[in-house]
Amino acid sequence: MTDKVRLPDELGRQLREQREALGMSKSELAVKAGKVREVIYRLEAGEDSTVSSLLAVLGALGLALRLERAGLPSASEVAARFQDDDDAP
Repeated sequence: MTDKVRLPDELGRQLREQREALGMSKSELAVKAGKVREVIYRLEAGEDSTVSSLLAVLGALGLALRLERAGLPSASEVAARFQDDDDAP
């Protein structure tokens, strides 16, 4: 997990990849994080969640949050991301 996360769906994808790499189901991760399964679905979908839920899930996956100065995604990064959505089957 070395990609920089700039958009919520990127974070969700990385969380899902880590969960799958650990061989955990969404239910197992929810129990380990002390959260309901809906939290896992929301985070992996890039939807809104609380910071405490995100931190609990990161901890259950053996991950930590690191803050660094990065700024917002550029207009071209956002446009490219939305274009990827439009191209999806």
